[in-house]
Amino acid sequence: VSSLTLVTTCVLFVLALPLASWLASSKSVVRTLVNTLVSLPLVLPPTVLGFYFLLAFSPGNAFGSWLDDWLGIRLVFSFPGLVVASVIYSLPFMVHPIQSGLASLPQSLREASYALGKSETSTFFRVELPNIKASVVTGLILTFAHTIGEFGVVLMIGGNNGHRSH
Repeated sequence: VSSLTLVTTCVLFVLALPLASWLASSKSVVRTLVNTLVSLPLVLPPTVLGFYFLLAFSPGNAFGSWLDDWLGIRLVFSFPGLVVASVIYSLPFMVHPIQSGLASLPQSLREASYALGKSETSTFFRVELPNIKASVVTGLILTFAHTIGEFGVVLMIGGNNGHRSH
C-alpha cells in the first residue's frame, strides 16, 4: 500500500468529518455551491483535473508562484502536491457517505443529547459518529480504493517522480 493512499485517506477523514457535518445540517445558500464543488471530481476526468492542478500549482501561475515565493511550498512534482491533489480528487468519496449518514439521523437523537447537557462536539463524537459507523467505514473504504487506483492525477502532478512514489 502506498504512503500516498494512507496519507490521503487519513487527511480526508479529518477534513471530511466537519465538512460532511456542515453539509448535512446547513441551510445556507452557500451549501449548494460547496456541495457542487465537493462533487466536481466525480464528473471531471482524472487527467483533466490533474491538468488543472498542474496549471494552478505551477510556479509560472499566480497561485503557484505565491505558494513558492511567500510560503516556500512547491506543489508541482512533489509529494505534498500529490497529497493535495489526491485529497481534492477523492474528496467526494469520503464526504458523501458521511454526509448521507449524518443527514439520515433523526433530529430527536441530537435533541436528546443536548437536553442531557451534552455539547455539540460531545454529541457529534459520542452520539452521531457511533450511529453512522457504516457510513464512516464506507467513506474510508471508497477513499482508500479510489486513491490507490488513481493514475491521471498522480501522473500529471507527480510526473515521473510521483509515479515512483505511488
